[in-house]
Amino acid sequence: MVALFILMLCAYLGSNVYIFIRGLQALQHFPPVVRWIFGGIFWISVFSMILVFALRNSKLSATAWAHLFFEYSTGWLVFTLYMTLFLLCFDGFRLFNHPFQHSFVVSLGLTLGVLSCGFYRYRHPVIRTLNIGIDKPMTGAKDTFRIVAISDLHLGMGTAKGQLQQYIRMIQAQQPDLILIGGDLIDNSIVPAQQRHMEQELSQLNAPSGIYMTPGNHEYISGIADCMQYIARTPVRFLRDTVVTLPNGIQLVGRDDRTNHARQSLAQLIVGTNPDYPLIVLDHQPSELSQTVDAGADLLFCGHTHRGQVWPMTWLTDRLFELSHGYEQRGSTHLYVSSGLALWGPPFRIGSRSEMVVFNLFSTKHRP
Repeated sequence: MVALFILMLCAYLGSNVYIFIRGLQALQHFPPVVRWIFGGIFWISVFSMILVFALRNSKLSATAWAHLFFEYSTGWLVFTLYMTLFLLCFDGFRLFNHPFQHSFVVSLGLTLGVLSCGFYRYRHPVIRTLNIGIDKPMTGAKDTFRIVAISDLHLGMGTAKGQLQQYIRMIQAQQPDLILIGGDLIDNSIVPAQQRHMEQELSQLNAPSGIYMTPGNHEYISGIADCMQYIARTPVRFLRDTVVTLPNGIQLVGRDDRTNHARQSLAQLIVGTNPDYPLIVLDHQPSELSQTVDAGADLLFCGHTHRGQVWPMTWLTDRLFELSHGYEQRGSTHLYVSSGLALWGPPFRIGSRSEMVVFNLFSTKHRP
Protein backbone atom coordinates (compact mmCIF):
# COMPACT_ATOMS: atom_id res chain seq x y z
CA MET A 1 0.00 0.00 0.00
CA VAL A 2 2.82 2.41 0.87
CA ALA A 3 4.64 1.53 -2.36
CA LEU A 4 1.46 2.17 -4.37
CA PHE A 5 0.98 5.56 -2.69
CA ILE A 6 4.58 6.57 -3.44
CA LEU A 7 4.17 5.45 -7.05
CA MET A 8 0.97 7.47 -7.48
CA LEU A 9 2.55 10.53 -5.81
CA CYS A 10 5.55 10.34 -8.14
CA ALA A 11 3.26 10.01 -11.15
CA TYR A 12 1.21 13.01 -10.00
CA LEU A 13 4.23 15.22 -9.39
CA GLY A 14 5.98 14.06 -12.56
CA SER A 15 2.89 14.81 -14.65
CA ASN A 16 2.62 18.29 -13.18
CA VAL A 17 6.29 19.01 -13.85
CA TYR A 18 5.69 17.97 -17.45
CA ILE A 19 2.59 20.22 -17.76
CA PHE A 20 4.45 23.12 -16.11
CA ILE A 21 7.42 22.89 -18.49
CA ARG A 22 5.12 22.75 -21.52
CA GLY A 23 3.18 25.71 -20.10
CA LEU A 24 6.35 27.79 -19.73
CA GLN A 25 7.27 26.95 -23.31
CA ALA A 26 3.85 28.18 -24.45
CA LEU A 27 4.40 31.43 -22.51
CA GLN A 28 7.99 32.02 -23.63
CA HIS A 29 7.10 35.20 -25.55
CA PHE A 30 5.11 36.68 -22.65
CA PRO A 31 6.62 39.06 -20.06
CA PRO A 32 8.39 37.36 -17.09
CA VAL A 33 5.69 38.55 -14.68
CA VAL A 34 3.09 36.48 -16.58
CA ARG A 35 5.25 33.36 -16.25
CA TRP A 36 5.75 34.03 -12.53
CA ILE A 37 1.99 34.41 -11.98
CA PHE A 38 1.40 31.22 -13.97
CA GLY A 39 3.98 29.36 -11.86
CA GLY A 40 2.54 30.59 -8.56
CA ILE A 41 -1.05 29.65 -9.40
CA PHE A 42 0.05 26.35 -10.90
CA TRP A 43 2.04 25.06 -7.92
CA ILE A 44 -0.50 26.29 -5.38
CA SER A 45 -3.05 24.23 -7.29
CA VAL A 46 -0.76 21.19 -7.32
CA PHE A 47 -0.34 21.17 -3.53
CA SER A 48 -3.83 22.44 -2.62
CA MET A 49 -4.96 18.90 -1.70
CA ILE A 50 -2.77 19.11 1.41
CA LEU A 51 -4.86 22.00 2.71
CA VAL A 52 -8.09 20.15 1.91
CA PHE A 53 -7.12 17.22 4.13
CA ALA A 54 -5.93 19.61 6.84
CA LEU A 55 -9.33 21.35 6.86
CA ARG A 56 -11.57 18.29 6.76
CA ASN A 57 -12.18 18.09 10.53
CA SER A 58 -12.30 21.84 11.18
CA LYS A 59 -15.35 24.08 11.37
CA LEU A 60 -14.12 25.85 8.24
CA SER A 61 -14.89 22.69 6.27
CA ALA A 62 -18.62 23.53 6.43
CA THR A 63 -18.31 26.88 4.64
CA ALA A 64 -19.25 27.55 1.02
CA TRP A 65 -15.67 28.61 0.31
CA ALA A 66 -14.40 25.27 1.59
CA HIS A 67 -16.80 23.48 -0.77
CA LEU A 68 -15.54 25.46 -3.78
CA PHE A 69 -11.92 24.96 -2.75
CA PHE A 70 -12.51 21.23 -2.31
CA GLU A 71 -13.97 20.92 -5.80
CA TYR A 72 -11.10 22.93 -7.29
CA SER A 73 -8.29 21.11 -5.50
CA THR A 74 -9.64 17.59 -6.07
CA GLY A 75 -10.58 18.57 -9.62
CA TRP A 76 -6.93 19.37 -10.24
CA LEU A 77 -6.22 15.64 -10.04
CA VAL A 78 -8.42 14.99 -13.07
CA PHE A 79 -7.14 18.11 -14.82
CA THR A 80 -3.62 16.74 -14.43
CA LEU A 81 -4.66 13.36 -15.85
CA TYR A 82 -6.31 14.64 -19.01
CA MET A 83 -3.90 17.50 -19.64
CA THR A 84 -1.03 15.01 -19.51
CA LEU A 85 -2.79 12.58 -21.84
CA PHE A 86 -3.58 15.25 -24.44
CA LEU A 87 -0.06 16.74 -24.30
CA LEU A 88 1.49 13.31 -24.75
CA CYS A 89 -0.74 12.67 -27.78
CA PHE A 90 0.27 15.92 -29.44
CA ASP A 91 3.94 15.52 -28.50
CA GLY A 92 3.78 12.11 -30.18
CA PHE A 93 3.64 13.93 -33.50
CA ARG A 94 7.25 14.95 -32.90
CA LEU A 95 8.26 11.33 -33.37
CA PHE A 96 7.12 11.61 -36.97
CA ASN A 97 8.73 15.04 -37.50
CA HIS A 98 5.34 16.78 -37.44
CA PRO A 99 5.44 19.03 -34.34
CA PHE A 100 2.10 20.56 -33.38
CA GLN A 101 2.51 24.32 -32.93
CA HIS A 102 -0.17 25.05 -30.33
CA SER A 103 -0.31 21.76 -28.43
CA PHE A 104 -0.53 23.35 -24.96
CA VAL A 105 -3.42 25.69 -25.82
CA VAL A 106 -5.33 22.97 -27.69
CA SER A 107 -4.70 20.46 -24.88
CA LEU A 108 -5.97 23.00 -22.35
CA GLY A 109 -9.12 23.60 -24.39
CA LEU A 110 -9.80 19.90 -24.84
CA THR A 111 -9.20 19.20 -21.16
CA LEU A 112 -11.56 21.97 -20.03
CA GLY A 113 -14.16 20.68 -22.50
CA VAL A 114 -13.95 17.13 -21.15
CA LEU A 115 -14.12 18.37 -17.55
CA SER A 116 -17.17 20.52 -18.34
CA CYS A 117 -18.99 17.50 -19.76
CA GLY A 118 -17.91 15.43 -16.76
CA PHE A 119 -19.21 18.06 -14.35
CA TYR A 120 -22.57 18.14 -16.13
CA ARG A 121 -22.89 14.34 -15.98
CA TYR A 122 -22.12 14.43 -12.26
CA ARG A 123 -24.64 17.17 -11.46
CA HIS A 124 -27.43 15.61 -13.54
CA PRO A 125 -27.98 12.06 -12.24
CA VAL A 126 -29.99 9.56 -14.22
CA ILE A 127 -32.77 7.36 -12.86
CA ARG A 128 -32.39 3.64 -13.60
CA THR A 129 -35.68 1.74 -13.33
CA LEU A 130 -35.86 -2.05 -13.11
CA ASN A 131 -38.96 -4.21 -12.87
CA ILE A 132 -38.12 -7.32 -10.86
CA GLY A 133 -40.38 -10.32 -10.36
CA ILE A 134 -39.83 -12.54 -7.34
CA ASP A 135 -41.33 -16.00 -7.02
CA LYS A 136 -42.20 -15.42 -3.37
CA PRO A 137 -45.27 -13.84 -1.79
CA MET A 138 -45.54 -10.27 -0.55
CA THR A 139 -48.47 -9.26 1.59
CA GLY A 140 -50.28 -5.97 1.19
CA ALA A 141 -52.73 -4.33 -1.19
CA LYS A 142 -50.17 -3.00 -3.67
CA ASP A 143 -49.22 -5.12 -6.68
CA THR A 144 -45.84 -3.39 -7.00
CA PHE A 145 -43.49 -2.46 -4.18
CA ARG A 146 -41.33 0.51 -5.15
CA ILE A 147 -37.80 0.72 -3.74
CA VAL A 148 -35.56 3.74 -4.29
CA ALA A 149 -31.93 2.69 -3.80
CA ILE A 150 -29.03 5.14 -3.61
CA SER A 151 -25.43 4.96 -2.50
CA ASP A 152 -22.30 7.05 -2.08
CA LEU A 153 -23.70 10.50 -1.31
CA HIS A 154 -20.43 11.42 0.46
CA LEU A 155 -21.95 14.29 2.42
CA GLY A 156 -19.27 16.75 3.48
CA MET A 157 -17.02 19.26 1.75
CA GLY A 158 -17.86 17.79 -1.67
CA THR A 159 -21.61 17.14 -1.50
CA ALA A 160 -23.01 20.26 0.11
CA LYS A 161 -26.38 21.12 1.59
CA GLY A 162 -27.95 22.52 -1.59
CA GLN A 163 -27.02 19.46 -3.59
CA LEU A 164 -28.44 17.19 -0.90
CA GLN A 165 -31.73 19.09 -1.18
CA GLN A 166 -31.78 18.29 -4.90
CA TYR A 167 -31.23 14.60 -4.17
CA ILE A 168 -34.00 14.53 -1.57
CA ARG A 169 -36.46 16.01 -4.08
CA MET A 170 -35.41 13.40 -6.66
CA ILE A 171 -35.97 10.56 -4.22
CA GLN A 172 -39.32 11.76 -2.92
CA ALA A 173 -40.60 12.44 -6.45
CA GLN A 174 -40.53 8.66 -7.01
CA GLN A 175 -43.02 8.13 -4.15
CA PRO A 176 -41.01 5.21 -2.75
CA ASP A 177 -42.43 2.53 -0.48
CA LEU A 178 -38.92 1.86 0.81
CA ILE A 179 -35.65 3.81 0.63
CA LEU A 180 -32.30 2.03 0.78
CA ILE A 181 -28.90 3.72 1.21
CA GLY A 182 -25.99 1.47 0.31
CA GLY A 183 -23.27 3.09 2.43
CA ASP A 184 -20.87 6.05 2.23
CA LEU A 185 -23.57 8.52 3.17
CA ILE A 186 -20.80 10.50 4.92
CA ASP A 187 -17.51 11.43 3.27
CA ASN A 188 -14.12 11.80 4.99
CA SER A 189 -15.41 13.62 8.09
CA ILE A 190 -18.70 13.98 9.93
CA VAL A 191 -17.91 17.62 10.82
CA PRO A 192 -19.29 19.39 7.68
CA ALA A 193 -22.56 17.43 7.90
CA GLN A 194 -22.90 18.37 11.56
CA GLN A 195 -21.96 22.02 11.10
CA ARG A 196 -24.31 22.52 8.16
CA HIS A 197 -27.12 20.55 9.84
CA MET A 198 -27.64 18.21 6.89
CA GLU A 199 -29.83 16.09 9.15
CA GLN A 200 -32.54 18.65 8.34
CA GLU A 201 -32.59 17.48 4.72
CA LEU A 202 -32.21 13.81 5.63
CA SER A 203 -35.23 14.17 7.92
CA GLN A 204 -37.34 15.06 4.88
CA LEU A 205 -36.96 11.52 3.57
CA ASN A 206 -40.18 9.59 3.89
CA ALA A 207 -41.29 6.10 2.87
CA PRO A 208 -44.12 4.01 4.38
CA SER A 209 -41.88 0.96 4.90
CA GLY A 210 -38.94 2.98 6.20
CA ILE A 211 -35.49 4.28 5.27
CA TYR A 212 -32.54 1.97 5.90
CA MET A 213 -28.82 2.28 5.35
CA THR A 214 -25.79 0.09 5.79
CA PRO A 215 -22.31 1.45 6.59
CA GLY A 216 -19.62 1.94 3.99
CA ASN A 217 -15.88 2.29 4.32
CA HIS A 218 -16.22 6.07 4.59
CA GLU A 219 -18.40 5.76 7.68
CA TYR A 220 -15.39 4.03 9.23
CA ILE A 221 -13.01 6.71 7.92
CA SER A 222 -15.26 9.38 9.46
CA GLY A 223 -15.66 7.43 12.71
CA ILE A 224 -18.33 4.75 12.80
CA ALA A 225 -19.56 5.66 16.30
CA ASP A 226 -19.94 9.36 15.41
CA CYS A 227 -21.75 8.48 12.17
CA MET A 228 -24.19 6.17 13.94
CA GLN A 229 -24.90 8.83 16.54
CA TYR A 230 -25.49 11.42 13.81
CA ILE A 231 -27.75 9.17 11.72
CA ALA A 232 -29.81 8.44 14.84
CA ARG A 233 -31.02 12.08 14.64
CA THR A 234 -32.75 11.32 11.32
CA PRO A 235 -35.48 8.88 10.18
CA VAL A 236 -32.75 6.70 8.65
CA ARG A 237 -32.30 3.39 10.44
CA PHE A 238 -28.71 2.16 10.55
CA LEU A 239 -28.37 -1.56 9.81
CA ARG A 240 -25.07 -3.06 10.86
CA ASP A 241 -25.22 -6.84 10.60
CA THR A 242 -28.93 -6.56 11.26
CA VAL A 243 -32.05 -8.21 9.81
CA VAL A 244 -35.47 -6.54 9.81
CA THR A 245 -38.79 -7.82 8.49
CA LEU A 246 -40.97 -5.28 6.73
CA PRO A 247 -44.77 -5.22 7.07
CA ASN A 248 -45.22 -6.92 3.67
CA GLY A 249 -42.98 -9.83 4.65
CA ILE A 250 -39.78 -8.71 2.90
CA GLN A 251 -36.72 -9.56 4.99
CA LEU A 252 -34.01 -6.91 4.75
CA VAL A 253 -30.41 -7.76 5.66
CA GLY A 254 -28.07 -4.82 6.28
CA ARG A 255 -24.47 -6.00 6.33
CA ASP A 256 -21.63 -4.24 8.09
CA ASP A 257 -18.92 -3.01 5.74
CA ARG A 258 -16.06 -5.39 5.06
CA THR A 259 -13.75 -2.77 6.63
CA ASN A 260 -14.83 -4.55 9.81
CA HIS A 261 -13.05 -7.88 9.40
CA ALA A 262 -15.11 -9.27 12.27
CA ARG A 263 -18.43 -8.72 10.52
CA GLN A 264 -20.81 -11.67 10.43
CA SER A 265 -21.09 -13.79 7.33
CA LEU A 266 -24.31 -13.65 5.36
CA ALA A 267 -24.95 -17.30 6.24
CA GLN A 268 -24.85 -16.35 9.93
CA LEU A 269 -27.12 -13.38 9.42
CA ILE A 270 -29.91 -15.23 7.63
CA VAL A 271 -30.25 -17.92 10.26
CA GLY A 272 -33.82 -17.57 11.44
CA THR A 273 -35.12 -15.87 8.28
CA ASN A 274 -38.00 -17.44 6.39
CA PRO A 275 -36.88 -18.79 2.97
CA ASP A 276 -40.48 -18.62 1.73
CA TYR A 277 -40.46 -14.80 1.83
CA PRO A 278 -38.32 -12.31 -0.14
CA LEU A 279 -34.80 -11.61 1.08
CA ILE A 280 -33.05 -8.34 0.19
CA VAL A 281 -29.38 -7.81 1.04
CA LEU A 282 -27.82 -4.38 1.42
CA ASP A 283 -24.00 -4.47 1.31
CA HIS A 284 -21.74 -1.53 0.49
CA GLN A 285 -18.93 -3.34 -1.33
CA PRO A 286 -19.73 -5.90 -4.07
CA SER A 287 -17.19 -8.39 -2.82
CA GLU A 288 -19.21 -11.52 -1.97
CA LEU A 289 -21.64 -11.96 -4.84
CA SER A 290 -21.41 -15.76 -4.99
CA GLN A 291 -22.11 -16.09 -1.26
CA THR A 292 -25.18 -13.88 -1.68
CA VAL A 293 -26.47 -16.08 -4.50
CA ASP A 294 -25.76 -19.23 -2.48
CA ALA A 295 -27.66 -17.75 0.47
CA GLY A 296 -30.80 -17.53 -1.67
CA ALA A 297 -31.09 -13.73 -1.65
CA ASP A 298 -33.63 -12.34 -4.08
CA LEU A 299 -32.01 -8.91 -4.47
CA LEU A 300 -28.58 -7.53 -3.61
CA PHE A 301 -27.85 -3.80 -3.75
CA CYS A 302 -24.28 -2.48 -3.50
CA GLY A 303 -22.34 0.71 -4.22
CA HIS A 304 -18.73 1.67 -3.51
CA THR A 305 -17.17 1.29 -6.97
CA HIS A 306 -18.41 4.59 -8.52
CA ARG A 307 -17.58 2.56 -11.64
CA GLY A 308 -14.20 4.23 -11.53
CA GLN A 309 -15.80 7.69 -11.76
CA VAL A 310 -13.43 8.90 -14.52
CA TRP A 311 -11.88 7.13 -17.50
CA PRO A 312 -9.50 5.23 -17.55
CA MET A 313 -10.27 4.31 -13.92
CA THR A 314 -13.45 2.73 -15.28
CA TRP A 315 -11.27 0.07 -16.91
CA LEU A 316 -9.55 -0.62 -13.59
CA THR A 317 -12.76 -1.07 -11.60
CA ASP A 318 -14.17 -3.32 -14.33
CA ARG A 319 -11.22 -5.62 -13.73
CA LEU A 320 -11.03 -5.31 -9.95
CA PHE A 321 -14.68 -6.16 -9.32
CA GLU A 322 -16.66 -9.15 -10.46
CA LEU A 323 -19.52 -6.74 -11.17
CA SER A 324 -18.41 -3.11 -11.10
CA HIS A 325 -21.69 -1.54 -12.16
CA GLY A 326 -25.19 -2.36 -13.30
CA TYR A 327 -27.63 -5.24 -13.23
CA GLU A 328 -27.10 -8.97 -13.47
CA GLN A 329 -29.26 -11.98 -12.65
CA ARG A 330 -27.80 -15.23 -11.37
CA GLY A 331 -30.39 -17.91 -10.89
CA SER A 332 -33.18 -16.35 -8.85
CA THR A 333 -30.89 -13.64 -7.41
CA HIS A 334 -30.97 -10.14 -8.87
CA LEU A 335 -27.72 -8.19 -8.40
CA TYR A 336 -27.24 -4.45 -8.78
CA VAL A 337 -24.07 -2.42 -8.20
CA SER A 338 -24.70 1.33 -8.31
CA SER A 339 -22.19 3.87 -9.57
CA GLY A 340 -23.45 6.18 -6.83
CA LEU A 341 -25.68 9.22 -6.63
CA ALA A 342 -22.86 11.63 -5.81
CA LEU A 343 -19.14 10.83 -5.76
CA TRP A 344 -15.86 11.11 -3.89
CA GLY A 345 -13.37 13.86 -4.58
CA PRO A 346 -13.18 15.34 -8.12
CA PRO A 347 -16.59 16.63 -9.27
CA PHE A 348 -16.57 14.84 -12.61
CA ARG A 349 -18.18 11.80 -14.22
CA ILE A 350 -16.22 10.80 -17.31
CA GLY A 351 -17.02 7.31 -18.53
CA SER A 352 -19.55 6.81 -15.71
CA ARG A 353 -22.78 8.48 -14.60
CA SER A 354 -24.33 9.53 -11.30
CA GLU A 355 -27.50 7.55 -10.75
CA MET A 356 -30.47 6.69 -8.58
CA VAL A 357 -31.99 3.21 -8.90
CA VAL A 358 -35.71 2.41 -8.69
CA PHE A 359 -36.72 -1.22 -8.22
CA ASN A 360 -40.35 -2.02 -8.98
CA LEU A 361 -40.67 -5.28 -7.09
CA PHE A 362 -43.60 -7.59 -7.71
CA SER A 363 -44.47 -11.12 -6.71
CA THR A 364 -45.05 -13.51 -9.59
CA LYS A 365 -47.16 -15.60 -7.23
CA HIS A 366 -49.71 -12.80 -7.09
CA ARG A 367 -49.89 -12.16 -10.83
CA PRO A 368 -52.26 -14.00 -13.22
